[in-house]
Amino acid sequence: MPTMPGLARDPGAFRNLGTCNLKLACGSFRTRRFAGACRAQGTTDLAALSPSEAVVADPALSEPSTSAPTPTVRSKNWPRKSSLYILRTDGKSCSRELVTGTGKLHFAYPSTQQHLLVWRHRPKSVMVIMKLGDELLQPFLEVIDFLGREHNLRVVVEPHVYETHIRGRPGFPYAYTFTASEKERLAEYVDFVVCIGGDGVILHSSNLFNHSMPPIIAFNMGSMGFLTNHDFSNFKGDLMDVIYGGTKLDSCTLLSLDSVNSLDEPGNSLGVMVTLRMRLVCEIWRKGGAKPEQAVEVLNEMVIDRGSSAFLTNIECYEKGRFIARVQADGIMLATPTGSTAYSVAAGGSMVHPNVPAILLTPVCPHSLSFRPIILPDYAELELRIPDNARCTAWVCFDGRSRQELGRGDSVKVRMSENPVPTINRADLTGDWFDSLERCFRWSDRTVQKPLEAAAVEGRSPLEGSRG
Repeated sequence: MPTMPGLARDPGAFRNLGTCNLKLACGSFRTRRFAGACRAQGTTDLAALSPSEAVVADPALSEPSTSAPTPTVRSKNWPRKSSLYILRTDGKSCSRELVTGTGKLHFAYPSTQQHLLVWRHRPKSVMVIMKLGDELLQPFLEVIDFLGREHNLRVVVEPHVYETHIRGRPGFPYAYTFTASEKERLAEYVDFVVCIGGDGVILHSSNLFNHSMPPIIAFNMGSMGFLTNHDFSNFKGDLMDVIYGGTKLDSCTLLSLDSVNSLDEPGNSLGVMVTLRMRLVCEIWRKGGAKPEQAVEVLNEMVIDRGSSAFLTNIECYEKGRFIARVQADGIMLATPTGSTAYSVAAGGSMVHPNVPAILLTPVCPHSLSFRPIILPDYAELELRIPDNARCTAWVCFDGRSRQELGRGDSVKVRMSENPVPTINRADLTGDWFDSLERCFRWSDRTVQKPLEAAAVEGRSPLEGSRG
């Protein structure tokens, strides 16, 4: 694993760095498209803002015991989150944005563009999530030991995991958890998230961070793992790429680091490429209500179905107040491009690349030959309403969770969220997606036709050939 000049992978080297003031000049990363866009626009100055951010030293930590109070993210002098840069391009222009340690990760264009995240300071805290059960306990402990002991990061785990597997276990003084009141502010304490398991773990992490979401790196140890492209056998190298930067800036008037060390050589590894996975904001409005009863952000889909009723659903669809369709079917779903390869594709919807700005409207077993799935632009604002004369009520669920009944006159309003889920790529956003299509679905797989011998087709018209 290449090391940035002047910076060792040893966490002790970073403790001696003090405050870093990073200046960047834009170049290309892996795809030279980014640099070309910057040169075309004439944007080359990515100088950091002048205010610096001091790294808060870790307080002395004691070994946990069963009688000791539970260490949470607010029970210690928690370090400020690391600042980072967001470098983005649409292939024609480029821009950069500084996110301070006190700010939340927010994207100006949450469903489009390519993004590179560059840490201004080394990350200080990480959350590690594993799927339910004890099957992945050993890999989970290996990851938090690697991050906490070897790289001096504070590791946050879920409360039930802490009580079951961490409390009283020697050797994990860097492990913390959180309370119910702290859950709403997790994004303020965590620099990035590590998921160990399958796609369900990513959906669970999206539910934990219902607003601003830190970057996620996911290791495939589940059943399908369409969204988990990283192989656990290389978890140490992949995590070091996240902490220290793993994306090449191939042509760059690179940097100066106003501190003890200087990074003034081109071709260094900085930052990570991410795929912005769009989420949908879903609001439940009860009949006659003046405000939504509940708001949920979903990564895959929102589904309304007939439940156990023998009748078809009767759902009115509106777009910005304009009636567009009446759904008479088993149900209907609104899905994101990420969710297009989940329930939506099973119901006959198209598979859509996660970088395509779209909302998928997919009926479930419609009682109509003409009601086909459609793809809407990401700025569509939809409302699904149960009419007062419907034969039955309906049921709604969000990413397979929080299932509840919708009465007559109730509705669900759906729009694009401003808080996407940034997942860290293994290679690049398109390569990872096609790899998942092949690995999980065997997309386009077919036995290859055997070539015809010249003697066998001599004197025969091409129309007389076989499709076998």
